[in-house]
Amino acid sequence: MNKVPMTIQGAENLRTELKDLKNVQRPAVIDAIATAREHGDLKENAEYHAAREQQGFIEGRIQELEGILSNAQIIDPVSLNAGDKVVFGAIVDLLNIETDEEVTYQIVGEYEADISQNKVSVTSPIARALIGKEVEDEAEVDAPGGRIEYEILAVRYE
Repeated sequence: MNKVPMTIQGAENLRTELKDLKNVQRPAVIDAIATAREHGDLKENAEYHAAREQQGFIEGRIQELEGILSNAQIIDPVSLNAGDKVVFGAIVDLLNIETDEEVTYQIVGEYEADISQNKVSVTSPIARALIGKEVEDEAEVDAPGGRIEYEILAVRYE
């Protein structure tokens, strides 16, 4: 399987979630199943079925996270020393040329992307348009709402 790029922070967040699933949520759902079993007839025991369903979700997520982390290529953006060039892990300040609106995005791996935190996947249209560009370059993004032109104001690595 191909290695998937991921920032150090993204990998740490997934490890934290995995630890919580294994050490907190898994034991809690096992206890819930044991308690529900004590209530008798399992065929009509909604608590038991809900706990089993939750257990399935937890076990599936544990496997998914272990797979992601085993295939992760963890990259420290600070060590890349790319200067003003946009590469993986960069935090990029952009100016929408049409609206004069400023926005900041960090280019991260697909498993850590979260638009509510302005973290965009390296495979997203905006990241693909920015990769390789430098400060003061313009980038055209083919977004779902149409073409957007940005000017790169600043690039930093944290």
